[in-house]
Amino acid sequence: MKINIKRLEKNLKELEQIGLNQADGGIYRTGFSEADMKARKWFLQKAEQAGLKSHMDNIGNVFATYDRAVSQKSFLVGSHLDSVPCGGNLDGALGVLAGLECAQTLLENQIVLRDNLEIIGTSEEEGRFGGMIGTETLLGEMTENRIKDSKDADNITLETAIKEAGLNPDNALQAARDISTMSGFLELHIEQGPVLEKKGIDIGIVEGISGIIHWKITLQGECNHSGTTPMSMRKDAFQGAVEFCNQTENILQRHGTSEARASVGKIEIIPPNPHTIAGNVEFNLIIRDFEKQKLEDLSDAFRDHLDYVCMKRGLKMNVETLSSIPPAPCHKNLTEKLESIALHKGYNYTRMPSGAGHDTQFFTKHIPAA
Repeated sequence: MKINIKRLEKNLKELEQIGLNQADGGIYRTGFSEADMKARKWFLQKAEQAGLKSHMDNIGNVFATYDRAVSQKSFLVGSHLDSVPCGGNLDGALGVLAGLECAQTLLENQIVLRDNLEIIGTSEEEGRFGGMIGTETLLGEMTENRIKDSKDADNITLETAIKEAGLNPDNALQAARDISTMSGFLELHIEQGPVLEKKGIDIGIVEGISGIIHWKITLQGECNHSGTTPMSMRKDAFQGAVEFCNQTENILQRHGTSEARASVGKIEIIPPNPHTIAGNVEFNLIIRDFEKQKLEDLSDAFRDHLDYVCMKRGLKMNVETLSSIPPAPCHKNLTEKLESIALHKGYNYTRMPSGAGHDTQFFTKHIPAA
């Protein structure tokens, strides 16, 4: 059996048009947006046209099922359909549509499987609300409070976003599945970085996915006139943020693994006036590492350094944890199976960590996943 690569390419091109911004060439399908929901309806229609059973659950996950199996269990294959703003056309989408193509090929060849095959396009994976909403709900990890309280960067609640997508937030938790009905999860994903391309390697077999801690940090100093206040008398929140951020690399080297990472991707000075000493600064810190203890060590080290900076400069601080996801090792048997297939097919491959978060890391806690 071989998949129909032209059909897969055609589907990728069709999906790419949903949320495509012609000006910058990027995909704009943020979770629960109009474009995101349009893509999900497109997927359901494609699945039905292929002869597969399809449905959307109460949190927006979409499924295409090939149910000619001996057992009542399902092996899940897929990824996400939402995107970051100005995202790529393969990110998430490739895993969903490659799975759909495999299911369609199996159906055309009337192959009987041990377990049913379910292709899944997960909902809101890209972290608009600080997690992987579709997968967490599917696996029973979502709560009513989180649906009501989680907010995006524009202060829109998850509850509101679900409503605006045409779903009922009161029924969202009903999307949770009985774990015993799922036998495994496999995710094909592009490697979100230059590593494979730089080394000329076809396949990256992920051994584990990094844990992520996402903080929103507020430093409170004292507003004053920048011309009349001597440097020695200032409580400058921005200088405190600079001193803290400047030690990021040193903290990683001392307390993390060789694959540890940290980034400050957003910083806001309040008030934003060139003649005013910054009274408040808000910024986000994201910490990643592949060992649970090392991630905890990094968290402690960053917090200790923040305490030191604030004490030194007379600042107050507040640290809000927006999300905390532990590292996730992939399933040994599945990764070994992937390796044996790569060898059999003659693909050059490497085992590697994944610095980006994926739906797989939630599945690994419950079922074999890779």
